[in-house]
Amino acid sequence: MQDKLKKLKALVAEAHELGRVAAVLDWDQQVNMPHAAAGARACQTSIVSRLAHEKFTSAEIGELLEECAAENSSLEPDSDDACLLKVLKRDYERQCKVPSEYVAEFSHTASAAHVEWEKAKNSSDFKLFEPSLKKIFDLRRQYSGFFAPYDHIYDPLLNEFEPGMKTAAVLEVFEKVRPQQVELIKAISERPAPDCKCLQDHFVPHAQWELSVNAAAAMGYDFSRGRLDKAVHPFTTTFSLNDVRITTAVSPETLAALHSTMHEAGHAIYEQNISQSLEYTPLATGASLAIHESQSRMWENIVGRSRAFLRFFYPEIQKMFPQLKTVPMETFYRAINKVSPGFIRVEADEATYNMHVMLRLELEIAIIEGRLAVADLPSAWNEKMRDYLGITPPNDGLGCLQDVHWSAGLVGYFPTYALGNMISAQIWECVNNDVPDLEQQIERGEFEGLRGWLKEKLHRHGSKFEPCDLIKRVTGSEINPEPYLNYLRSKYSEIYGL
Repeated sequence: MQDKLKKLKALVAEAHELGRVAAVLDWDQQVNMPHAAAGARACQTSIVSRLAHEKFTSAEIGELLEECAAENSSLEPDSDDACLLKVLKRDYERQCKVPSEYVAEFSHTASAAHVEWEKAKNSSDFKLFEPSLKKIFDLRRQYSGFFAPYDHIYDPLLNEFEPGMKTAAVLEVFEKVRPQQVELIKAISERPAPDCKCLQDHFVPHAQWELSVNAAAAMGYDFSRGRLDKAVHPFTTTFSLNDVRITTAVSPETLAALHSTMHEAGHAIYEQNISQSLEYTPLATGASLAIHESQSRMWENIVGRSRAFLRFFYPEIQKMFPQLKTVPMETFYRAINKVSPGFIRVEADEATYNMHVMLRLELEIAIIEGRLAVADLPSAWNEKMRDYLGITPPNDGLGCLQDVHWSAGLVGYFPTYALGNMISAQIWECVNNDVPDLEQQIERGEFEGLRGWLKEKLHRHGSKFEPCDLIKRVTGSEINPEPYLNYLRSKYSEIYGL
């Protein structure tokens, strides 16, 4: 069996690395590429994506998988090889249902759509993006068709990012969370708001950049195995476990770059801590998008917006921005944790953030089901913003054009953000139980204890285990929104005197 497994790994590695080549092309498109190159880049990504798909779905890999699976009884169930065979079988069967021609067309469409999205966002003109978006949703509907019959047409799309998760299960969790978050937001709205004048200033971009680099380094992001760049919409990408890159966006009107960078560094630390033994295999990545978001949201919010972190890092913030030297840390803490419904998801406070996600999920489902036309998306978006947050975007740039995801074809992705919030609080409870002086460590700028716990319990496994199984292994239970709701209630009751 070992010879067959070795050959299988070599073939899979080639397909896996072609996927990473496509990631390099995508990173360059979002960070460096001139707009005039969009057509050529769409062709390049289409070719590479098709080749990766054809290589992975080859008959040779299928035959080797069958032969290895028939002889794997000698493997320990949790061993790298046993988990690899299980994941390969799952992914092989899924990808074999998708024609290579579709993969090429979808990749070409998404690459070209990104440029159209940027133009539309910058001019707040949805009509510029509408044809590309309609084609993307048509293609994603076609993708679901490859997996019929299904419980729900959205299931195959969700499963691409959250293996094993069903649309009905997500909606059930959201139904539990939504009324409690709405109640909390209402209670907060009736209390005096914190003083936020300290955030209403000009924050020099180069100082924000240096601050972001320092924050990521302090967290433990390894710059010798990564780099920070600017992008219209921040993201993290992995070319290898020794090349995990992050991006951020800097605006002089806000200090958002700091927490944006901490968010992306949280993703990257996860990838950098995956066991090197999993490199060149599909296991060398996070277990799912929700698990990934639990890490980024934990670092961005539970750590980054805490008093403990500010006791360590606020002097650095004051050094970079002298206008804050007379602002007490407590004032700054309350300001960065102010609850105020806003238009932009990535700048949303913790209490309202999930509302942004639920809105997107409901719109995606409506379009995929055919109940909502893409042309009607702006008005439907604005209506849900009024219903959920009581505000109406003044233009589409601050509304339905704000996120990069749909231009990349990432339909099924958004619910993982809210699920990640919930998982982050579950994990945080466990970390605190095992590391009782965690807060004191963070106050001293010592993050080795937190990183070490996360690496041992979660990060090193990569995608060896399905997300639901991994959550149980780490926390002892399935996804449970109560720890997150308790975290929100405790934090904002103290800040707002509820």
